[in-house]
Amino acid sequence: MEQEKQYRRLVIKTFHIDQVVSDNKTIIELPKLSIFIPDFDKKLSKHDLIKDVQVDIIEPMKHDRWTNSIMDIMPISTKVLGSLGEGTTHTLTGVCVMLTGVDEAGNQVAEFGSSEGMLKDKLVLNKAGTPSDQDYIISFNVTLKEKQGTNRTAILQAHRCCDEFIQEIRNHLKKMDSRSYTEKHEFYDRSKPNGKKVAIVKQVAGQGAMYDNQLLPQEPSGMEGGRSIIDLANVPIILSPNEYRDGALRAMT
Repeated sequence: MEQEKQYRRLVIKTFHIDQVVSDNKTIIELPKLSIFIPDFDKKLSKHDLIKDVQVDIIEPMKHDRWTNSIMDIMPISTKVLGSLGEGTTHTLTGVCVMLTGVDEAGNQVAEFGSSEGMLKDKLVLNKAGTPSDQDYIISFNVTLKEKQGTNRTAILQAHRCCDEFIQEIRNHLKKMDSRSYTEKHEFYDRSKPNGKKVAIVKQVAGQGAMYDNQLLPQEPSGMEGGRSIIDLANVPIILSPNEYRDGALRAMT
């Protein structure tokens, strides 16, 4: 009988955050995350379809507030060793980033229906891919120029601008003392020659504007280095379990 084969090992170390504040520099001092909110006027020269950006910190259960249409909710994770799907990943728990959008004429960024309204009515907590009721939410609201809310180029600029903001936090997360983790999880991609062959088929959006998915970025759930499923002509893509687990698929709906 052939023995089980092991291909890749992924280690995810979590660092729990229970306070997020705005400060004059970005720093992680467990269990506190301090974020620097830059002057985006100086950063938007390469994102010429964005009019303005507002960053707010939403405390747990403080969801009785207006939100523009939700474009994505992202974890803050970074590769420390190896590439996506293997090696070591650091991730923050207790905090996530929410990207929302509207154009300067007040039209919500949406393609098949928008989700603007009171956040408590639009966000389902404690589900896979959504914040828990105890999580801080860093709200990254993008105001696009008029009539750009369904322009794919503008949507990609919004995602990239948000990703650049998150990267500043990732750069500090990379430097965290790996021994100070809150939890450690190990995952293996294995092959059992005599076992059942199992494949999970996931249908993803690939029509245009924000109705898109990025695959295999450099950072977990990131943008840089990722490839759009639209640009790949919506062909089937095979991912390993650990690549999927490590944030190889970024939904942009």
